[in-house]
Amino acid sequence: MTSESATSIVVNGTRHDVDASPDAPLLYVLRDQLGLTGPKFGCGLGQCGACTVHLDGSAVRSCTTPLSSATRGTITTIEGLGTPAKPHPVQQAFIDQQAAQCGYCINGMIMVTAALIARNKRPSTAQIRSALNNNLCRCGTHMRILRAVERAVELSATQGASGGGGDE
Repeated sequence: MTSESATSIVVNGTRHDVDASPDAPLLYVLRDQLGLTGPKFGCGLGQCGACTVHLDGSAVRSCTTPLSSATRGTITTIEGLGTPAKPHPVQQAFIDQQAAQCGYCINGMIMVTAALIARNKRPSTAQIRSALNNNLCRCGTHMRILRAVERAVELSATQGASGGGGDE
């Protein structure tokens, strides 16, 4: 294991110097050092999706992404996707459709959806289901989540995929 050292990362448009081992999970740095609680610890194995963030626009599991993989890229968490005053179209769609029950999985669902719509402006239902296939929801709000993603596609088409206040 490599010893801790100062590392610079860009998160939500701001450069941060963090003290962590290069092999430390990005999730721990985001939550413990930067206080960003949107990405959740779920399984710790990259299987549930609760910890999803964007790394250079691609959805990645921050619990299995080492800090060293994020030092040359730009990280966006759900906190940087939009603002309360101007949510990203995906965030707005999830609000409109009341797609959260307990809310634990929603970070990952929103981040995967935003990455999907950024690369495919009009995904089919099959493509949406495929993109969300590896994100787990234990509350059973799957149908509301699917409706929210379909609504997000509509909103993104009218507002633009970067309709929120974030840096995406």
